[in-house]
Amino acid sequence: MLSSYRESADVKAAIDNIQTRMNASHRTLIGLTGGPGSGKSTLANYLAEHFSQQECASLICLSMDGFHLSKAQLNALPNAADAFARRGAPWTFDSEAFVKRVKQIQQSYQHSDILWPSFDHTVGDPIEDDLIIKQDTKVVLIEGLYLLHQQDGWQASKALFDEHWFLDVPVDDAIERLAKRHMQAWGFSHEQAMERIQQSDGLNAELVASYKNQANWLLRV
Repeated sequence: MLSSYRESADVKAAIDNIQTRMNASHRTLIGLTGGPGSGKSTLANYLAEHFSQQECASLICLSMDGFHLSKAQLNALPNAADAFARRGAPWTFDSEAFVKRVKQIQQSYQHSDILWPSFDHTVGDPIEDDLIIKQDTKVVLIEGLYLLHQQDGWQASKALFDEHWFLDVPVDDAIERLAKRHMQAWGFSHEQAMERIQQSDGLNAELVASYKNQANWLLRV
């Protein structure tokens, strides 16, 4: 996949876009949306690595995954069993905390550093205040499923970003990537992986695909 990024005209355009934003006098927030398995985190990591090699670069790439409700929070819900079965759906995140933190990033340029949560996949819970957005960081790219979602408390998210990119990967291709990921991580057969995906990730993928036309740019790699 990384070799395709190096050869992709859209990825090169994304790099040029970010480089231009770094020359601005203000901070830019870019939202990178796409369905499960579309490669959002891989692309974000690629861009972060690319710019980390430049001495004067000022980019940080973040994920909304740190705003997953913790297992303890899910257990406290009246529909806890459904919440665990659908973990990753829009209502299983703390959308209010996400919106509040992004607003802080908007307002903190040249004033203060902001802390950001990460997500520990080995434990399955967020790690609060694990990352730092330095006050002089020019470009902040945040990747996630629901940056364009207009329900479940995400309604204010869209307007917080200067630009929205959508990683436009065919749903079937993304689902197959997810299946391979589940097979590798948990030793599932392909049938078991697809059954798990159909219960949650497949539903999320259809939802995310429904609002891709709200993005400023459909990015294809």
